[in-house]
Amino acid sequence: MLPTFFVSHGAPTFPLEREQPVHGFMAGLLKGLAPRAVLMVSAHWEEAVPTATAASPLRTIHDFYGFPAELYDLRYEPPGAPELARRSVDLLAGAGLAAKLDPVRGLDHGAWTPLMVARPQADLPVVQLSLVRGLDPATHMAAGRALAPLRAEGVLIVGSGGAVHNLRAIDWSALGPGAKASPPPGWATDFRAWLDTTLALPGGQRAAALRDWAKAPGARMAHPREEHLLPLHVAVGAAGNDRAELIHESWQGGSLSLAAWRFG
Repeated sequence: MLPTFFVSHGAPTFPLEREQPVHGFMAGLLKGLAPRAVLMVSAHWEEAVPTATAASPLRTIHDFYGFPAELYDLRYEPPGAPELARRSVDLLAGAGLAAKLDPVRGLDHGAWTPLMVARPQADLPVVQLSLVRGLDPATHMAAGRALAPLRAEGVLIVGSGGAVHNLRAIDWSALGPGAKASPPPGWATDFRAWLDTTLALPGGQRAAALRDWAKAPGARMAHPREEHLLPLHVAVGAAGNDRAELIHESWQGGSLSLAAWRFG
């Protein structure tokens, strides 16, 4: 049985930031694991219903602007897994969640930037699954539960977002090579502390608390819009009662937590 992961992917420049601690962490993410495929849930794709990529190979989507030119030269185009995409849609439908396939979409930066570091060979088949518009926590938890059987079928489920993600509060002077680290503000550390406490709860209590995440200390400062948090809900839903383990902790620009967890 494979674990599930939630990782914080940071800025699109992540693959170029080799000096950052999170880069070294991500490079070792798959150590000791032998998945046959990866199911990625990124913060950067929303559809009316859960939607799975069915293309192969998967093209690189540069869904950002204003970054260094070398970033736009990067390509990460692993094989897709159309059969896994169909299996995922069937599992979701079986749980009462209408779902569909997208035969042309590639990978956005929430999916390809961590994978480029974790599996630079681009040899693992990948399916990306969208978030659902409306961003309902219970829906994303239910999607994770529906997809849980994939873990026993050799599929690694990875939610890619951000533990704390407030772009409006970034200290831009603290970013870049040689910049002095900026300490996170109280609302950011309060929410991170709540996540630690919540993820350590037994499965049912953990799920209930995450459904009500907006009541947590600092919640709406930590996530003015929750798209970067909901990949965690999918990973937790798929994890069931498995224990959470914090496997990385670092910050960028004060208001971006790059924390990551493994479940199981």
